Amino acid sequence: MSDLPRFDVCVVGSANLDLVATAAQLPGPGETVLGTTFAEHPGGKGLNQAVAAARAGARVAFVGAIGHDAAGATLRDLLDDEGIDTSGLVGVDAPTGRALIGVAAGGENSIIVVPGANAHVDVGQVNALVTQARVVLAQLEVPLDVVAAALRGARAAGATAVLNPAPAADLPPGLLAHCDLVIPNEHEVERIGGAATVLAAGAAAVVVTRGGAGISVHSADGDVDMAAFAVDPVDTTAAGDAFCGALCARLATGEGLAAALRFAMAAGALATTVAGAVPSLPRRAEIDLLRRAG
Repeated sequence: MSDLPRFDVCVVGSANLDLVATAAQLPGPGETVLGTTFAEHPGGKGLNQAVAAARAGARVAFVGAIGHDAAGATLRDLLDDEGIDTSGLVGVDAPTGRALIGVAAGGENSIIVVPGANAHVDVGQVNALVTQARVVLAQLEVPLDVVAAALRGARAAGATAVLNPAPAADLPPGLLAHCDLVIPNEHEVERIGGAATVLAAGAAAVVVTRGGAGISVHSADGDVDMAAFAVDPVDTTAAGDAFCGALCARLATGEGLAAALRFAMAAGALATTVAGAVPSLPRRAEIDLLRRAG
């Protein structure tokens, strides 16, 4: 890789328009509840993580797909406004992805994702940009062959390859072998075989996010738990995305994993204090303030 890569972070992933409804409690199966508010926000794990990394101070490129519709135009405008390179964002003949999000009064959420254009992200889109970044970050809301190509390309170019295996899914054989860092939550880590399996496949570290309980870090040096920052949560939507994006932004600067994790944990905590996905993603000054206070 060049000593002066064009981007700090390249995010390969989904872009959705989030439709968010709040209610006193989430409905159970067959149940209808009255909501209290409704809003539409840009979202999708890929877009969220790209914005989170940019707001944390990184130069970011985004690879994804949107439809030729108003929602797609909204998402492209948002990325442009955040200073994110969109040369890898293509328009396709499919509706822009949607996420239907219900949020309870205590911050718990329930999400249904309709991939739409995200299912049409192509392997050819990743080749140029993943070789121009210090860190490449992918999730599982775009085709798995695209995820594998992005991580493989990152490794080949000397970049740090990071996988957030969300939403939980069975991974194709060999995918984990292309990862330097894997960031699942406590449910996703079990779906991919546990932290020991991921380390055996070749990852340097596995960071398991546990919400208000903090994180667990697994590596060849052993296991370490880190406590969460204390905040009053309003909406946990995109807290994990804030964590992933901020972590990659700091890793791209050459910061050590332990310090980068504290920065990312502060970002994730702050994201729970604001409703919505993109609106909740904090900026570097806010993150630094909480990190120093903690």
